[in-house]
Amino acid sequence: MMVSELQMKDIIALETGERMGHITDLDIDVETGKIKALVIALKGKMMGLFGKDDEVVIPWEQIINIGTDVILVKKPFASPPESTKMIE
Repeated sequence: MMVSELQMKDIIALETGERMGHITDLDIDVETGKIKALVIALKGKMMGLFGKDDEVVIPWEQIINIGTDVILVKKPFASPPESTKMIE
């Protein structure tokens, strides 16, 4: 599967059915080549026009299923640490 295919899928919270957003980045272990986490921009902001997009890091262990149209994830997960946030 290509990254562009993952980016097209909606991220859905398993517990609530809430559409959370789309993948903006991947955290990959350079030693093994495996995906460690997905980074998503939360739904609701207009591409940063009204402020900085909120991002959430979803560890690979929280991913329940990757389907043809959606990725089901289990909450809770955390916002990225300050050191990984972009400097304005």
